[in-house]
Amino acid sequence: MSNSIVSSRMGLTKPSPSIAAKALVDDLRAKGHDILDFTIGEPDLATPAHICQSANEAIARGETKYTSTLGTPALRRAISNKLQRTLGLEYGSDEIVVGCGAKQVIFSALTASLEEGDEVIISAPYWVSYPDMVSMNGGKSVIVTCDADVGFKLTAQALEAAITPKTRWLILNSPNNPTGAVYTAGEMSAICAVLERNPHIWVLSDEIYEPYVYDGGTAVSPLQLMPSLKQRSLLINGMSKAYAMTGWRVGYGAGPRELVKAIGTILSQSSTCTSSVSQAAAVVALEGDQSCVREMVEIFERRRDRMAELLNDIPGIECSPSAGAFYIYASVKGLLGKQTETGKIIETDLDVVMFFLNKAGVAVLDGTAYGLSPYLRFSFATSLEVIEEGCARLKQAVESLR
Repeated sequence: MSNSIVSSRMGLTKPSPSIAAKALVDDLRAKGHDILDFTIGEPDLATPAHICQSANEAIARGETKYTSTLGTPALRRAISNKLQRTLGLEYGSDEIVVGCGAKQVIFSALTASLEEGDEVIISAPYWVSYPDMVSMNGGKSVIVTCDADVGFKLTAQALEAAITPKTRWLILNSPNNPTGAVYTAGEMSAICAVLERNPHIWVLSDEIYEPYVYDGGTAVSPLQLMPSLKQRSLLINGMSKAYAMTGWRVGYGAGPRELVKAIGTILSQSSTCTSSVSQAAAVVALEGDQSCVREMVEIFERRRDRMAELLNDIPGIECSPSAGAFYIYASVKGLLGKQTETGKIIETDLDVVMFFLNKAGVAVLDGTAYGLSPYLRFSFATSLEVIEEGCARLKQAVESLR
């Protein structure tokens, strides 16, 4: 027996790269370094004032106690109404569970459903936490690489090739983190056709970036196209991205009662419930004026356009404007093999990350963390001023390479 208090399975788990990057940026800034941050996975805009005011009013009413583990009745009704309004999907209150962020609901769903060795299909590039969540719960991630040639999106053919009798879940994320890819109705319909032929597979549809679709487009949920999928799907969403409420920690899942009940049991033994004050604010966010969301999307689209323009002006960096979310996934293949002023050869996208941090004071995330290299994820969830200054620094740094 090992003398370590830490279990052996922790050796399979890595800290979240995005959270680690934030910690590094915070540490460098605390030490006096001027760091511009393109790693941030949250809107820089303030939570809308009417949502904040509703939280103050909830406190004044004394809504500061434990709630039902699944979420307050008022919030679950608001979520049900939202899903009916935006997706045409009907969910009862007992088919909805509220958690401390979408991440907690996803993790709990995997805990509730995976047996040792069950397979979960994940397309790369992927959100950094999916594979680790799977491994922590005894599952095996089946990674399907989806490069720029297919728009960083899973094809029906690639999905079919990855399926085995052990496949338990398919995780879909559209709009996508880190690429900003958004599945069209045709692409999603082709995936649904494969799922229809494989009824043993459940679908976790992570739709947390749902409002952030640009150029007049809209996000498509697989459940809209294949209603029968509702009986083996968990739809994930939350307040963090749409309403700039990352720190409020409110996410939710909608799915079959059996799964929702199991997730609720896990939450009852871990967090008890989501903050009562945050839940009260979430009700107002979902039921109130949605113009604040539309305004944020318009702001982010302008930022996307500017960042894509500036990045493409840097020799060795190539990108396309993302269709959704608030990230650009840019190729840095043209920088590999270059030499820094200190004589170091840049060999990987992680080398590029460290070069930009040390030379330019600009923090970005490497594609290795997201399962596809050599790319960098740039977040445009920051001001135009920071975008312009940061890209100017990057261009100057690249010009110093030999």
